[in-house]
Amino acid sequence: MARQRKKKGRDISGWIILDKPAGMGSTQAVSKVKWLFNAQKAGHAGTLDPLASGMLPIALGDATKTVPYVMEGEKVYTFIVAWGEERSTDDLEGAVTATSDNRPTRAEVEAILPGYLGIIMQVPPQFSAIKIDGERAYDMARDGEDVDIPAREVEIFSIDITAMDENTTTFEVACGKGTYVRSLARDMGRQLGCHGHVASLRREEVAPFTAEDLVTVEELEAARAAGDALGEEASAKERFAALDALMIDTQAALEDLPHVALTDDAATRVRLGNPVILRGRDAPVEAEEAYVTARGRLVAIGAVSAGQFHPRRVFA
Repeated sequence: MARQRKKKGRDISGWIILDKPAGMGSTQAVSKVKWLFNAQKAGHAGTLDPLASGMLPIALGDATKTVPYVMEGEKVYTFIVAWGEERSTDDLEGAVTATSDNRPTRAEVEAILPGYLGIIMQVPPQFSAIKIDGERAYDMARDGEDVDIPAREVEIFSIDITAMDENTTTFEVACGKGTYVRSLARDMGRQLGCHGHVASLRREEVAPFTAEDLVTVEELEAARAAGDALGEEASAKERFAALDALMIDTQAALEDLPHVALTDDAATRVRLGNPVILRGRDAPVEAEEAYVTARGRLVAIGAVSAGQFHPRRVFA
């Protein structure tokens, strides 16, 4: 019988809400955070383009099991649209594909915004991670192929102008999963007859996290350096204490789900994959998804049926 390989790194769980700098890719950011924390496992909740900055929630360890719940959260972006040019990537990175001398007035831009509210159909950019027949659209676009990406439903909760000059307009948008801000810039430019592309993009929020949760790469590096300075004679707990203090509890990603606190005996049963009867006046009788804790620590995510909790994902 083959021996099970020991996993490298620390068995930790939690969220780092990274303020990703422009110029760093999302995969690069995850690798950086994973290395700084010496974590066994890491992943992110929603790609942020390399040219974009702002909130990139990164899950460490068991928190990766909660990534889908953050992916579903509302996002808030601020972005600048430069009028007069459409580009292949719909942002500054791409080649110019169309130009116009027309420039919209504020009144003209405001007049079209209601058409972008609610559930709308949106065609993702040619350079996007959408899969077409098993291939990434950006790989096909880089090979010179004209990618036919079908439109899909996205939801825009609000979109407002926050600043404007002759050549650019700054917007703030709150939107749902799968929305491409670059597509908004492209489509508004076409509708206004002046073309447009994203000149600057920052993700301000990914629910349930807020700007108060943000931590920079520099802050993480400083915390790691402080721990390394303690030397090998210090324990791993001591060397990583400053870094670990910057983590947010895994269960923070689940705050929109019903929650029930379990006794130690019930938690043990759940960790073994068994259902348990939920006690307490506020315990849900039915719920498609809920989570349970014991002594303040996350135990499992599952469903509630006829007053019983049935675990689906169990946490160490």
